[in-house]
Amino acid sequence: MDSEQAEVRVLEAEVAALKRALEELPAPGEDTARIQKSFQEIYQSDSEGWETSKDLRSNLGNLESELVFLNTLTGINIRKYSKKIENLTSTEMTERRIKKVLQRHKLSGNCHMITFQVEFQILEFQDKENLSSIITDLNIIMESTAYSELSEFVSRAEERRDLFMFFRSLHFFVEWCEYRKRTFKHFKEKYPAAVQLPEGASSSCMSIRSTSQPGFELVIVWRMHIDEEGKVLPKLDLLTQVPQRALELDQKGAVTAAPLHFRALLGLLGIEAALESLLRLLCGGKPRCPPSTQCCY
Repeated sequence: MDSEQAEVRVLEAEVAALKRALEELPAPGEDTARIQKSFQEIYQSDSEGWETSKDLRSNLGNLESELVFLNTLTGINIRKYSKKIENLTSTEMTERRIKKVLQRHKLSGNCHMITFQVEFQILEFQDKENLSSIITDLNIIMESTAYSELSEFVSRAEERRDLFMFFRSLHFFVEWCEYRKRTFKHFKEKYPAAVQLPEGASSSCMSIRSTSQPGFELVIVWRMHIDEEGKVLPKLDLLTQVPQRALELDQKGAVTAAPLHFRALLGLLGIEAALESLLRLLCGGKPRCPPSTQCCY
């Protein structure tokens, strides 16, 4: 019985951590009703009065179901979690007795391909009238990763002691990385002779070589920018590599202005359509997609 109760408490803590991280994740409009219904179904079981082993197993099953649901929705998987509580009691000058509880939390997990370990402390203050709590310390450890954009963001989250921002931004960062990977893969399969991914499947840049003008090449650099509030935005830049003779003949400065025009194209067409336009320009028309590839255009 004690072991089951302990397992229930651990699962409750994991679910609470994911739910708090999920609070600021906007769900797509068509999924809102489904998500709300799932939460209602999961929480129909009341946690009061667990007097029998059957009640414990039932609630444990509900918590496990909710945890799987949250893992699927957010992509965040908490593999290990521990919690320690230290009671601190103090008496202020006004002789008002303040109960202080220090919670030390430690968890590790992953969000798709990115692994992390988080340690944080929560200090609770309670008197006869009020209960309040603050995060007093936050330490985030991330395994070596190729995503350099995360380093500055993690330091900012630690400085602000903003655990929710960390989980929310990590979720969207990974979503954008997966989208970039799928997009580059699509164009590599569609234009195999022109498109190269120097860094492999998870490349942050894509080179486009002209099939009709040797030596003419465009490089798309696609990185993720995380702003001060933790919002994740894609940032695409165009670099040009052209023969010196072509630059000398470019009296109108088309090559020099290409990066600026590309940004304008992104604003008008979006990422995929803008890349498609460049590829058609360099490859001389729309190609015939391989039989195994489902074209988007």
